[in-house]
Amino acid sequence: MDETEWLAERFEQHRPKLRATAYRMLGSLTEADDAVQDAWLRLSRTGAEGIDNLGGWLTTVVARECLHVLRSRRRRREDPFDAHLPDPVVVPDGRPDPEQEALLADSVGLALLVVLDRLAPAERLAFVLHDLFGQPFEEIAAILGRSPAAARQLASRARRRVSGAEIPAPDADLARQRQVVTAFYAAARGGDFDALLEVLDPEVTLHTDFGAALPPTVVRGAPAVAEQARTPRGDRLYPALVNGGIGAVVTEGGEAFSVMAFTVARDRIVRIDVVRDPDRVRRLASAVLGRTG
Repeated sequence: MDETEWLAERFEQHRPKLRATAYRMLGSLTEADDAVQDAWLRLSRTGAEGIDNLGGWLTTVVARECLHVLRSRRRRREDPFDAHLPDPVVVPDGRPDPEQEALLADSVGLALLVVLDRLAPAERLAFVLHDLFGQPFEEIAAILGRSPAAARQLASRARRRVSGAEIPAPDADLARQRQVVTAFYAAARGGDFDALLEVLDPEVTLHTDFGAALPPTVVRGAPAVAEQARTPRGDRLYPALVNGGIGAVVTEGGEAFSVMAFTVARDRIVRIDVVRDPDRVRRLASAVLGRTG
């Protein structure tokens, strides 16, 4: 094995954690992959000589690239990125592979990613690295160019904002989640308003992201969500796991139409996230539909 192969093998050992870190930092699968690829390019150019802790070195490179992307987003406020849903991780309904499990660890649901998108870049980095991955504040401070005390304060501020968002904790039993969502589908297909109200939390919210062409929409309250659900779009549902919870890929005319994610808590649906951006839907649905176009 030559040096390049040896280096590539060591890098691949760290890739799942690096991608999981970047995904939590950015909420974009494409940008997360770009950040990880950037780390590989830098490593392949410099080599591992003089790097005592390769995992730490790679995490620092990825974190700094993510910080750069987040700061660039904030400068482009004419593009309201934080109003749109982050990329969900969509896999067939079943057990995800090890890399998908790394992406989905710590119950990183879409609702949490939406809240993280509202944080300042430095706050998000400090929170993700410390609270989600247990990285010491001394190392986070070095990435940010601040003192450990300042890094601690950033994470604390982010933690308060995340806690204040009151993100619903989904039921742990996937089988029970599946039963509730199946009942929702049946009621929606049958146009049964009362049955829909039975499975929807009174304060349920429906978030739909149409992509750059249209602003996202939010519908609040069980009656309003049930009214929309009684006229479903699409002709076929493909069961999926979306960020570890129950969801589906919806097709229309044989083409991917939307990706749906459900948050089920206390046997009621408390949140529905729908991605309707055609380009993103095609890309996200490929793992379930088995094609990329």
